[in-house]
Amino acid sequence: MADQIRVLIVDDIPETRDHLAKLLGFEGDIDVVGAAASGREAIELATTLTPDVVLMDINMPDMDGIAATEHLASAVPTAAVVMMSVQGEADYLRRSMLAGAREFLVKPFSSDELTSSIRQVYTREREKQSRIAVQPGATAPGGSTPTRAVGDDRENAEPGRIVAVFGPKGGVGRTTLAVNLAVAAATELGQKTCLVDASFQFGDVGVLLNLNPKNKSIADLIPELEAGEVDSLDTFIINHSAGIRVLLAPPSPEMAELITPAAVKRMLESLRGSHDLVVVDCMSSFNDTTLAILDLADTVLTMLSLEITSIKNIRLFLEVAQQLGYGADKIRLVLNRADSSLGIRVADVEHSIGRRVDHTIVSDGRSVVYALNRGVPFFLSNREAQVSQDVLRLASAVVGTRTADAGDPSRKATQKKSLFAWR
Repeated sequence: MADQIRVLIVDDIPETRDHLAKLLGFEGDIDVVGAAASGREAIELATTLTPDVVLMDINMPDMDGIAATEHLASAVPTAAVVMMSVQGEADYLRRSMLAGAREFLVKPFSSDELTSSIRQVYTREREKQSRIAVQPGATAPGGSTPTRAVGDDRENAEPGRIVAVFGPKGGVGRTTLAVNLAVAAATELGQKTCLVDASFQFGDVGVLLNLNPKNKSIADLIPELEAGEVDSLDTFIINHSAGIRVLLAPPSPEMAELITPAAVKRMLESLRGSHDLVVVDCMSSFNDTTLAILDLADTVLTMLSLEITSIKNIRLFLEVAQQLGYGADKIRLVLNRADSSLGIRVADVEHSIGRRVDHTIVSDGRSVVYALNRGVPFFLSNREAQVSQDVLRLASAVVGTRTADAGDPSRKATQKKSLFAWR
């Protein structure tokens, strides 16, 4: 007999709990192991029963489903939460995913929708656990410190690579690429990888990975970084079940002002020493902090799309990069949605900017958006898709190369000043 999916039902309305239990009772592969009337009771029962899936109502009196899900992420990290709500607004979906929910059902839903969601969530979680067994350097969010895998001892290894993912224009898929690039490098190329969300005001890495910055983020490190210390850095890095380690942006935009260029450099140098690869998702605007990251990076993956405004901004950025003394090999142009039919060809882009595009990523809106809304990197949820294969090729190219002048202390500070003079 195949393994049964152990389900815990959480809803403050008795009739709803009974109805759900009866619906699931007809399914031979699903076993309802318990029912709870509140968020607090759900946490107590889940700790004892260790269900595979928790059906969680979002609106409950003592502790709502979002708060209960956040607690379950640390108390029972193996339990996948399917959130239920009569409200289907995007804000509810976003908050649920940030809390750690794996699926979102809008009431009323059909029996087929319910059972399909439970099975899909269960299958995805099992696949994640299988990958964790292969990659013992990672645990689910909220889990204990991971056991170091063979080859993870970097005490005598050369410093890791820093790859900055940058785009002088928003909306070109920068964060999505950064997340999936990090996952591809970790799961397929065996790189001990740390993903840093350096879009300090409005970072979205947490949304794409179902992580909540209120639990751990770079904001917790600000006092130490300003004091010139990085002793607690590892404490605030989240070990994600996708096989990567993640340092999130602050939970509030105003905290970004407290993060200085010197602090960022100190942090990235420390991460370089303990990881094979550090992927940094940069903000789109130029400022001293972003420039500090680009200066330190071995490779700058610069995103563009087949749009006139994106091409114009890339052309300006390349002029700035030349003024900053970045070598031609340091800047890698990545054309996203390269197969889109928008009346502009790749050859037109290359002619306009005066150099070749180094890497292309195909358009696959269905796979990308589906994965984004569920907080699962598309590289994991749809490994065989062409967009995943393109990301893997990019990761292989990044891991296999290194820019000689990255982090060169001989670069003069006056070069950075010339940027603002030029502007």
